[in-house]
Amino acid sequence: MAEKIKENQFDEVGVNPFNAPIPGESLTASPETPRAWERPPEYTDQDEAMMAVYMVLTEQDTLRQLVGIISEGVPLDEIAQVVLYKGYTEGKYTPDMMLNLAESTIYLLIAIADYAEIKDYVLYSEEEDDPDTMIPEDDVTPIDMDGDSNSDKEIETKPIPKPDSLSKSLLSKVDNELESKVKEATTEEEVEE
Repeated sequence: MAEKIKENQFDEVGVNPFNAPIPGESLTASPETPRAWERPPEYTDQDEAMMAVYMVLTEQDTLRQLVGIISEGVPLDEIAQVVLYKGYTEGKYTPDMMLNLAESTIYLLIAIADYAEIKDYVLYSEEEDDPDTMIPEDDVTPIDMDGDSNSDKEIETKPIPKPDSLSKSLLSKVDNELESKVKEATTEEEVEE
């Protein structure tokens, strides 16, 4: 007589679909205790915000973990998204500033990967499927379409940031101190293993 109710997809994973905020619930929060992103941002200048991102990424523990996840193949664009979104939720900068910092943050992550001697990092999440970004095999010689082959010179593979993407003070930090910080972080990692 009583039919047994079939389990649905929510019961299988142990999720209650009705345990969610009520629409408009966020509007009932007390104005005396706003969330971090509802207050004025800590940084309104892009150079200052990028310097703060640099300081967070180059802390020894963070840098050690960062080198590890880059070498595991996590795409740099995803790492930049996580880092920047975390800064936004902490009230460091606005969503617009977060988008402006994306390019500079990816260049910074590329520099970290290069200094850590990670040659096969993944730049974008769908990079493996894109034939334009595929790196030719070692036995393939690139075709010189221009006729200006410089076979004597070593080809620079490191992406060069646009002059306006990083401030001069941050570029000097990347050039002068980032390499030693990455080397120190990677040698500590090897000692621990």
